[in-house]
Amino acid sequence: MALTDEAIVKIKEMITSGELGPGDRLPREADLAARLGLSRNSLREAVKALTLVNVLDVRHGDGTYVTSLDSAHLLDALSFMVDLHRDDSILQFFEVRRLLEPGVAAIAAVRISAEQLAGLRSLTGELTPQAGVDELVANDLRFHRGIAEATGNAVVCSLLDGISGATQRARIWRGVTQAGAVDRTLTEHTAILDALEQRDAEAARAWMTAHIAGVESWLRKAR
Repeated sequence: MALTDEAIVKIKEMITSGELGPGDRLPREADLAARLGLSRNSLREAVKALTLVNVLDVRHGDGTYVTSLDSAHLLDALSFMVDLHRDDSILQFFEVRRLLEPGVAAIAAVRISAEQLAGLRSLTGELTPQAGVDELVANDLRFHRGIAEATGNAVVCSLLDGISGATQRARIWRGVTQAGAVDRTLTEHTAILDALEQRDAEAARAWMTAHIAGVESWLRKAR
């Protein structure tokens, strides 16, 4: 194992064991290096790596701290990586959506509140057949985000936020070039919402699969 990797593992162990918690300050560099049996250079490189993935926060003149470690903050690094991907990887992100979102819809069917259902129903009603592409994409993003929120799982919300950002341009492209995109989206969203309202997890899963697979299939042909 490379020395930097070893340093990362040892700092991670300090966090997972509870020795260091969210917001805690790491010991001085010299003291921590001696304690872990590492060179200061290896420790410094490990701190840089853990800072990049939002586990540590280096405050110049103050010290190095463990971040809040909440899922949204940690997954910001995923969003950054998603933004760096080229358009030719877009189909991979749709594959991930097809793997994740049907399961998310199934969980939401069990957990969604009456208030959340009403909000999604109102949101769907805002999308008219005359809607422009910008309205279609914005409404679609909010609809899928609302279903993720209904699971009560913050990690799911953060993951899908990152993936949605990578697929937004493809959604716009579809809205511009595919005839009937608004009508199709309305029909599919309504079917998903009906399944959620009926607390039918398997129907919600099936409709969400069909919804995402349809966009993915169109994109494969369009490319």
